[in-house]
Amino acid sequence: MRLAAEYVLPLRWEHDDSLDDMTAYLCTLAEWIDVTVVDGSDAPVFAVHATAWAAHVRHVRPTVATGANGKVRGVLTGISLARHERVILADDDVRYDRNGLDAIVSALRDADLVAPTNIFRPLPWHARWDTGRSLLNRALHHDYPGTCGVRRAALERTGGYDADALFENLELERTVRAGGGAIRQLTDVYVMRRPPTLRHFLGQRVRQAYDSRAQPGRLLLELALAPTLLALRRRPGILMLIAFGIAVVAERGRRRGGGRRIYPRSAAVWAPLWVVERAVTSWLALGAHARGGVRYAGTRVRHAATPLRDLRRRHSTTRAPSAGRESSASRASTRPATVSSIDAG
Repeated sequence: MRLAAEYVLPLRWEHDDSLDDMTAYLCTLAEWIDVTVVDGSDAPVFAVHATAWAAHVRHVRPTVATGANGKVRGVLTGISLARHERVILADDDVRYDRNGLDAIVSALRDADLVAPTNIFRPLPWHARWDTGRSLLNRALHHDYPGTCGVRRAALERTGGYDADALFENLELERTVRAGGGAIRQLTDVYVMRRPPTLRHFLGQRVRQAYDSRAQPGRLLLELALAPTLLALRRRPGILMLIAFGIAVVAERGRRRGGGRRIYPRSAAVWAPLWVVERAVTSWLALGAHARGGVRYAGTRVRHAATPLRDLRRRHSTTRAPSAGRESSASRASTRPATVSSIDAG
């Protein structure tokens, strides 16, 4: 049965190395759900995409012209064109199967925003490295995947969300929450994501660290890492204990939501390496802020995300509790892990 929901895919490609893979994916998606691709690519690339995709999905240009974050402009365009109340937003490296789509659409019956867990497949070394970050996030709070489900009305109440925010996932979540929306983290629903190229992975390091400016407590902790590690450089025993403790915390994230079936047994041991990375890149991100912001898509972006208290003041007159949905602001799912055609790798 076809899903009564919209799949919105914002993208901007400079080359078409992944055209065949994306075309096959879109053809499969179109059998299950209405799809809108919001394509900000230059004219020659856009024309190739139109030829490949227009017969299967709706392929449009972004209509939102302002904002430093092109992904948000694409999302807002897709939301405005959505033919359904329930909308799935996904980056171009996300690969849903039918079970994943069903889980997101079903969860949107009693929530305004739902977020699954992304897992990399395949798993080159740099994807395992970044998985360490995801496991720590899962253990301590929740991760921020490259996809989520949202009810169109939740963003209509707030007039969208800030297209100048670099940490767009957090900006979206906070905006929905500020507008009175219910947020649900699906820690047991796993959606595949293609790993970035090594070059792209390396280029993301400082930009991802810059996102922590939106979470001051986390930022202070990350800035304290480098001085702490330097102070302990002659105490290898203590450093090993710290590394072990970090791996234990990551293992807790691995086990959450049935993750032992999904993540490799070695996944948690990569987390200390990511922490060392963040000890360095947090200071590089601080330097980028002093220079006017971090580089992103050919420009510098200064704004990470808006504080929740500011958004609540801004949307105080538009807050509307979501009738018929869960009253809890955030609730983790307790179903068995939803996952298809995925193994621990």
